[in-house]
Amino acid sequence: MPDEANPFESLQEQIDDAAAYLDVPADVVNRLKHPERVLELTLSVELDDGTLETFRGFRSQFNGDRGPYKGGIRYHPNVSRDEVKALSGWMVYKCAVVDIPYGGGKGGIVIDPRGYSESELERVTRTFAKELRPFIGPDKDIPAPDVNTGQREMNWIKDTYEKLENTTAPGVITGKSPANGGSAGRVEATGRSVMLASREAFDYLDKDVTGATVAIQGYGNAGSVAAKLIEDLGANVVAVSDSSGAVFHPGGLDTRAVKEFKRETGSVSGYADAEEEFSNEELLTMDVDLLVPAALENAIDAELATQVEADVIVEAANGPITPDADDILTEKEVTVVPDILANAGGVTVSYFEWVQNRQRFAWTEERVNDELERIVVDAFDRLVEAYEEHDLPNFRTAAYVVAIQRVADAYRGAGSWP
Repeated sequence: MPDEANPFESLQEQIDDAAAYLDVPADVVNRLKHPERVLELTLSVELDDGTLETFRGFRSQFNGDRGPYKGGIRYHPNVSRDEVKALSGWMVYKCAVVDIPYGGGKGGIVIDPRGYSESELERVTRTFAKELRPFIGPDKDIPAPDVNTGQREMNWIKDTYEKLENTTAPGVITGKSPANGGSAGRVEATGRSVMLASREAFDYLDKDVTGATVAIQGYGNAGSVAAKLIEDLGANVVAVSDSSGAVFHPGGLDTRAVKEFKRETGSVSGYADAEEEFSNEELLTMDVDLLVPAALENAIDAELATQVEADVIVEAANGPITPDADDILTEKEVTVVPDILANAGGVTVSYFEWVQNRQRFAWTEERVNDELERIVVDAFDRLVEAYEEHDLPNFRTAAYVVAIQRVADAYRGAGSWP
């Protein structure tokens, strides 16, 4: 089983590893390892039966040197203070590595949304939005969807904020439905950047993605979109999984049919055209050309890393590989394209949405996808330059070298005052 590595400590270790290759003072590095503030909330919400239930909520604002705080809101039973601190930090460096003008934030509520009605979830969301209202805004902190949240919840937050502020402010949040100011291409953006990062990595390694075998752990939005777009490149997606388990076919799965089956039944298990079913851990150790972990953090720990047989790993999830596992994969010469680049499509198209909201001018989906491809390809090229120029051990360190330098430059350029 994956270990219980503290995600915040993992983030700090990743920053230290990269900072060792940079001429950034230790005191500045230390500043870049801690959030500027963390808000912890107790939300009291009336349920449908009239009883009152309390929920814990969080919002971490990690660093705003390069722009407003930016990051998602997740609903999950395992949301914790350290988790949102880590995720908000990863957002800082994710935005920096793709060079969009945001800082990093993240939030969440300790809740299993499957246990509540839609009306209860709306009250939970609006209560959370009411408490966040003094701290968010189009120029302050711009939330977005994350695990178990989507357009519906973002629409509720936008509406709550606008009613309480007596204003129109579509840019207060991203990931909204198109009818509420959302951007074309936003739903598929994270999976699309995973596909683009995979394509660029195979090209850099002089590997042919056509016919490459692929396993994808996690078949939510990011995993399923990445699966179909990687399949469209000509790759052979042989295994996919969700929390129920994994399905496999050596000749390749029809990724769109699996997604439809999951939509109808709630899981990938039982998919009729699969030849075999097994566990998530077995999927992570399959002998494939490309592995895409697209679930939650800490999926691959040191013990599991010794069994990984994939040639390339592209991280669709945030923090799916622990630092100890990273060291083992580097020794095994497994190429890992890190989360802060691979899954940055979501925040990049959120940025496009925010720009469109500010301009009151909508882009076409073609323009959104073209701009996203340009940014991801440019970021990958800059990562490779840093990797080769500094003779770095892996792509993750290269990504942090690029990102930390950009954040440190912004901080030092602005100066400091009491």
